[in-house]
Amino acid sequence: MLPSLSAPAVTAALGRAPAAAAPPVPSAPPADAPSSALADTAERAARTAGWLEANWEGWLATGLRIVLIAVIAFVAQALVRRAISRVIVRMSRRERAAGPTRGLLVNPERRRQRSAAIGSVLRSVATLLILGTAALMVLDQLGIELGPLMASAGIVGVAIGFGARNLVTDVLTGMFMLLEDQYGVGDRIDAGEVVGEVLEIGLRVTTLRADDGEIWYVRNGEIKRVGNLSQGWSTAAVEVEVRASEDTARVVELVTRAGAELSASPPWDELLWEPLEVLGLESVSMDSQVIKATVKVPAGKGPAVGRELRLRIKKLLDAEGIPQVDPAGITLDKLRGGDAESGVAPTAARAPAGA
Repeated sequence: MLPSLSAPAVTAALGRAPAAAAPPVPSAPPADAPSSALADTAERAARTAGWLEANWEGWLATGLRIVLIAVIAFVAQALVRRAISRVIVRMSRRERAAGPTRGLLVNPERRRQRSAAIGSVLRSVATLLILGTAALMVLDQLGIELGPLMASAGIVGVAIGFGARNLVTDVLTGMFMLLEDQYGVGDRIDAGEVVGEVLEIGLRVTTLRADDGEIWYVRNGEIKRVGNLSQGWSTAAVEVEVRASEDTARVVELVTRAGAELSASPPWDELLWEPLEVLGLESVSMDSQVIKATVKVPAGKGPAVGRELRLRIKKLLDAEGIPQVDPAGITLDKLRGGDAESGVAPTAARAPAGA
């Protein structure tokens, strides 16, 4: 059963109840809002203009300096490369006009390849130095600190040097070989492990063709010593071994005659630069004597002249009835002579023990 409320109580309760909130009414914008936005925009534009006005001179000066550095670098690079090319061409002409003796040492292909290699190395080094210096100057103009950059480059260079030390050694050795003209294309050289004709010289590898036709690629850093068999002149040496009982003066006369005949016979007369020189007894023993003779010939012609000289000496000795001997033949003659004196069959003709 609901309690009954009196009219005054109901009225008092209703009087204490809160009134409902009214919906908000939008306020009208202030009248000066467009003018404040325009003022902010104008202020920003003024600050930007002031900043540009304060810095455009520095930017223009920095840009002009960078352009000037680039122009000077490229002009210097072109002038240096042109000067190097002229120097290389002048060196080639000077070698070409150095005389007949020099002409025997340097062939056109060797001159061309050596000049091209040296010119390429010098031009590359000059370009690297000039453009590298210009790049550092440009970075300095841009306000970049060069100290940390150079330190980082040094660390990277050391790492690359340790990792590619064989490559660096090969390149440096090849550069010095070209600059010192130790050998060139067409030369016959002794590189230690291989002897052959030089086909090509690079900064890292030298290409050789051996006597049997094989092509060898030898790293320049692995060439510890090299003998050039094609520069200047060489010597053709001949040793004549006869029995100790033969007349030494007669043998020397025959060897001298063979040399005189060779020097008067074309085309050998152009290859013998000096008369044959008989040095005398090279060695003598109880059974044989060795007479040695030498003659100066162009580089690389020693083997051919030596073969022809031996042939002519042999013909003269045979005509005089003087046989040539060698230690093995003398030993064999002794064995045969001892068997004949003892009445025993020669060793090669003995029958097997069980026959």
